[in-house]
Amino acid sequence: MSMLTPPGMGGRYRITGKRFPHMRRPRNRRRIVLAAVSSSAALALAGWGTFQLVDVFTGGPSETQAHGAGAKGGKGAKSGDCKAGADEGAEPKPLPRPGDITVNVFNATPRGGLAKITADELQSRGFRIGKVGNAPALYDKKVEKVGLLIGAPTAAEGALRVIGTQMAGAEIKNDQRDTDEDVDLVIGNDFKELTARKDADRALTDMGVEPGEGPPPSESPSSAPPSPSKKASPAPRPSKC
Repeated sequence: MSMLTPPGMGGRYRITGKRFPHMRRPRNRRRIVLAAVSSSAALALAGWGTFQLVDVFTGGPSETQAHGAGAKGGKGAKSGDCKAGADEGAEPKPLPRPGDITVNVFNATPRGGLAKITADELQSRGFRIGKVGNAPALYDKKVEKVGLLIGAPTAAEGALRVIGTQMAGAEIKNDQRDTDEDVDLVIGNDFKELTARKDADRALTDMGVEPGEGPPPSESPSSAPPSPSKKASPAPRPSKC
């Protein structure tokens, strides 16, 4: 009988062997710890999710943080900010004056003399005149509208805008010429005459361009034949002594 057996007890109540029952601590503390850890993790996850939602609906990090990141290592952000500042501070390029623009006048209609008349009128308005004549085969008898204004892509917001005030309704087209101060004016079948000078000058003034001034257009040649010049009478011979 073991020493742990109470007196008077035996039989099946006898304690035998070398292993003895031990009292275990209750498991309630472990459950409490697990519940606390789980609650902390859930709160952390909920807080992180809320931060992400706020970040999405507010459009990302603040402007200060964005600039700070660009200043530290964001090479693209830094260059983008500089470029934006340069674009905002740049002044628009002034439009050229009529005297700075060379206009080549071509006639694409079957009517003769339009190129010369139009060129003279443009010259009287201060434009420089280049080539004058019939339109090249690419446009000859193929321009149905009022006309074409052709120039370099860089002239779209410069010389072409200025010459466009002189021919209302003309179509603007770009080609690959080198200079933006040399433009072509191609007269089309619907052309009657240039825009009235007072209206063209008003349009130039509204654009901030001073209207030009040139020599008056040359008069059209008269159809009457010139009068024959009188022959000078021969000088009298000196008298002999």
